[in-house]
Amino acid sequence: MFACRKATEADIPLIRSLAGVAFPATYRELLSPAQLDYMMEWMYSEQSLRKQLRGGHVFYIASCDGEPCGYVSVERQGERLFHLQKIYVLPRFQGCGAGAFLFRTAVAHVRAMQPEACRMELNVNRGNRALRFYEHMGMRRLREGDFPIGNGFYMNDYIMGLDLG
Repeated sequence: MFACRKATEADIPLIRSLAGVAFPATYRELLSPAQLDYMMEWMYSEQSLRKQLRGGHVFYIASCDGEPCGYVSVERQGERLFHLQKIYVLPRFQGCGAGAFLFRTAVAHVRAMQPEACRMELNVNRGNRALRFYEHMGMRRLREGDFPIGNGFYMNDYIMGLDLG
């Protein structure tokens, strides 16, 4: 049985722990070890997570029968635009509904923040197997790009969107 709760700064060590397993497992075959290390520091250092939480990113942590299994974060980027910044599930919980549970949590968060028509967008690596998952959840490809993230690295992504309202 899945449950979800909103994360606080006290959850930064837990988010880092979950990310330390889920993020490399997702991108090991898509990114170089150097880019993986860079992105882990860029997105998941204690300082980065604190800045994200204080800057408006809302994190939720999912658990399955009391055991943390994944996380999602959403950021409001405009009056009617939200960005699904992160959604990751530990490998051993993939395929059992945890991702869909987290996705629905993000949608519920957006609808609570903006009950009128709006859009939730997501960047997803063009080689990520989760692309089919997002399409199954109702998202569609809007555009694509190669986005510099520093240190000579790029995110080679589709931007997907889900219109809500």
